[in-house]
Amino acid sequence: MNQTTTKLFEPVTIGAWELRTRTAMAPLTRCFADDETGEVGPDVVEYYRKRAADGIGLIITEGIIISPLAKGYPRVSGLYTQSQVEAWKKVTDAVHAEGGKIIAQIWHVGRISHKGMTGGLAPQAPSAIKAEGIAARSKKPYDEPKEMSSEEIQEVIKQFSQAARNAISAGFDGVEIHGAHGYLIDQFNSEITNTRTDRYGGDLSQRLTFMKEVIAAVIDVVGVDRTLVRFSAHKVDNVDYMWEEPEKAVETFIEAFKEVGLKMIHPSILNFNRILENNMNLYELVRKYWDGFIFGVGDLDIETAEDALNKEIIDVAVFGRPLISNPVFLKKVRNGEELEPYIGKVHLKTLV
Repeated sequence: MNQTTTKLFEPVTIGAWELRTRTAMAPLTRCFADDETGEVGPDVVEYYRKRAADGIGLIITEGIIISPLAKGYPRVSGLYTQSQVEAWKKVTDAVHAEGGKIIAQIWHVGRISHKGMTGGLAPQAPSAIKAEGIAARSKKPYDEPKEMSSEEIQEVIKQFSQAARNAISAGFDGVEIHGAHGYLIDQFNSEITNTRTDRYGGDLSQRLTFMKEVIAAVIDVVGVDRTLVRFSAHKVDNVDYMWEEPEKAVETFIEAFKEVGLKMIHPSILNFNRILENNMNLYELVRKYWDGFIFGVGDLDIETAEDALNKEIIDVAVFGRPLISNPVFLKKVRNGEELEPYIGKVHLKTLV
């Protein structure tokens, strides 16, 4: 093993998880489930099993939708029916047989959808503001969403809670709440998509109310030591977006996380080293206000990850695309072997 990558391969306990290495597999939307049932099959079992066998500390699954109205992409998996739970159980069993840990990323896309994905119903969103552009994969324009009523908001919070309960039933070691990238939770967080005048609208601190209620409901089901939350500035429909005052925004998010007793967070940015404010990147800004666990992602290379771990800016390095094209990613890093480049959209059978 390269002497410069000793921290990356160090065992660590994060919350309830005893991880073999300070590495995690990023949640990567693969669209490999049955489109009608939302169930994953044997190929998905093998896909995750191989990455667990490689020694990845924690696998964070692809986004798993919490209801039919949460869907924005074809062939995404769900965690709202018993058959979906049983299908995922085969994945978690395979990962655990290899000594791995795996958590389910629970997800609602909100307005990043169209009626062809949601059974003919308008997508759900905090405000009736249509996303610009074309939906990925289905290549259809986004539909104007329906502004959620207070009752519908409470129903979605219950759906997040139930999906977390189903995740534990399926054998997952915990959950990650997808609160990033311009999907439903992040739509509530953003001034672009949330113009409400009730308690779910207002300034940033007030707009985070929905996110806090979802987190609290999930923690109540799975426990704080098994709950991770992902958040970001950038959106799938506006990847260049950044908070006007990044440090103030980060501080506000951290205050919200502390308020609900959260211990583990997963800030997300496309470029780990991008300087945001006061000569600091996102993770340095987060660490300034947060002494809990931080999962760091953003087109990481090994050297950047090792440096960030040594400086204690992050506690776990999260890798995405390299794990798509390299099922034995960590083995190659240990042996100093060249990594296969990311090859874009490919069929699942080529990845296992």
